[in-house]
Amino acid sequence: MTREQERARARRRYERQMAAAAAREAERERNKRVVVVVALVLVLVAGFVGLTNALGKNDSTSKATGAPSSATAPVSVAGCAPPPTGIGTSAQLKLPDKKAVEGKTYTAVITTNCGDITVELDGSKAPQAVASFKSLAEKQYWLNSACHRLTTQGIFVLQCGDPTGTGSGSPGYGFAVENAPANGSYPAGALAMARTNDPKTGNGGQFFIVYKDSSLPTDTGGYTIFGKVTGGMDIVKKIADAGVRGGATDGAPAAPISILRVAVTEKKA
Repeated sequence: MTREQERARARRRYERQMAAAAAREAERERNKRVVVVVALVLVLVAGFVGLTNALGKNDSTSKATGAPSSATAPVSVAGCAPPPTGIGTSAQLKLPDKKAVEGKTYTAVITTNCGDITVELDGSKAPQAVASFKSLAEKQYWLNSACHRLTTQGIFVLQCGDPTGTGSGSPGYGFAVENAPANGSYPAGALAMARTNDPKTGNGGQFFIVYKDSSLPTDTGGYTIFGKVTGGMDIVKKIADAGVRGGATDGAPAAPISILRVAVTEKKA
């Protein structure tokens, strides 16, 4: 074999060796990439499983306890039983004749899950509101209805009388404002009608109890005062002291209070 042939053979052997080395290096690099990809996949899978488990635990806890967050959880107040489930619907009733109560005075006992609130109704100053209140009580319109609104700033009232619990319920009729204070002054203990923006037809079945002297606007027609609280004002103040759910100044009472029934009797002279 000539030297030229030996050099050619050596060159081919070297090229084969270099090719094998390159192939081995490529294989190592490929294996490294595979390891990295597998590791990333395992990390992602582990994270996904952990997240799923965490969500699953939270979901099962919320379902098991049924507990709302502390910001919206109802407050338990001494003397109050758990509120009943409301009927949740309005009604389609006819406006009663106010003549039947004109000049008469009535006592109404509003029985709530926190105790009795007694009010005196003035059929002389607000006959239509009193006639409506009496009729709705007799028809059990307020059966198990929540007092849905409490205000603790500017005006101080507890609003009740909506069986839907939303503030938009109605007995199916409306009537005009009566006996609204010209100076807009509503003393503590006043029983007044809540209404829509229309002073001519905005009164219905909702009413409010003033638990602290308040001033309300007069330029929109005012609000009908048709009675006053004569007993149980401590119950209203207790609910007011518990504040509004979630810490607001206007909204659902933090301490739930619901009307169970209302009984109205005429006061004899």
